[in-house]
Amino acid sequence: MARLAVFNQKGGVGKTTTALNLAAALRRQGRSPVLIDLDPQGHLSHIHSATRPEVGHSLFAFYQDGIPLMQLQRAWEEVGHLIPSHPQMIKVDSIFGKGPAVLNRLRQGLDALEGAAGVRPTLIDCCPYVGVLSLNAIFAADLVLIPVSTDFLSLQAAEEMARTLDLLEPVLKRRVQRRYLLTRYDRRRRMSGEILLRMNERFGEDVCKTVIAENVSIAESPAYNRDVFHHAQASHGAQDYLALCDELMEQGLI
Repeated sequence: MARLAVFNQKGGVGKTTTALNLAAALRRQGRSPVLIDLDPQGHLSHIHSATRPEVGHSLFAFYQDGIPLMQLQRAWEEVGHLIPSHPQMIKVDSIFGKGPAVLNRLRQGLDALEGAAGVRPTLIDCCPYVGVLSLNAIFAADLVLIPVSTDFLSLQAAEEMARTLDLLEPVLKRRVQRRYLLTRYDRRRRMSGEILLRMNERFGEDVCKTVIAENVSIAESPAYNRDVFHHAQASHGAQDYLALCDELMEQGLI
C-alpha cells in the first residue's frame, strides 16, 4: 500500500503533526514520500514555508484548472515532496458539489502522478470535517490513519469516523482499511489509560500498538519549521514516530 490519509473529524488531535513526522520517518528509512496538504488552513504548508504559495501553484489549481499534481509538488529536503494547500481550497465543496467525478478527482490525480514519477508513499493531511476534500482523501487512500488524543471528545470523534467509513464501504465496494493512533499519551494521567482501554475494546486489532506520548519536542518543532527528527532527533517524540513507521511498514500498510 502507498496512500495514507490522516483524518479525524475533530481538530487538535495531531493530524498535521502525524502526517509530517511519519513522512520524515519514512525519509529516514530511505523512502521519498509525498505530502499532500488537503486542509484549507494550510498548517503543513506553513511548516514547509512561511510564504504562502500563489493560488495557481497550490492544490486548488489542481481542482480548479486541472493542473497536474506533478507540476504542483515542491521539494522538501528533510521529508520528500509537498503539494501545498491554499485558503481558496475552502471553496471546493461549493464549487464542485459532491458528485462521483469530484470525489474521485484526487485518486485520478495520484494515479497520474504515480505514472509520471513512480509509486511513492503518499500521506494526505485532511481537514477536520467530512466534506468533498476529506472524501477525496478517503476515496484515494489505501489506509486511513485516525489520530485520537487522550480525551473523551476525541474518542467520540473516532467512533463517528468508524461509522462514516462503514457507511462508505458500499460506495467504495471494499472495506476501508483503518488504524487508530493514540496521541498525546501521558502515563501519569488516569484518563490516558482509560482512553487506550476503550479504544482497544472498540476497535481491537485496528488500534496501533505504538502510542505517541506527550512530548515537548513534538509540540515545539513546527515553530521552527522542522519535523521532530531535525528539531530533536534523540527525543522520545522522534522515537515514537520511528516506532509507528516501523509498525506500519511491517504490516505492509505503507
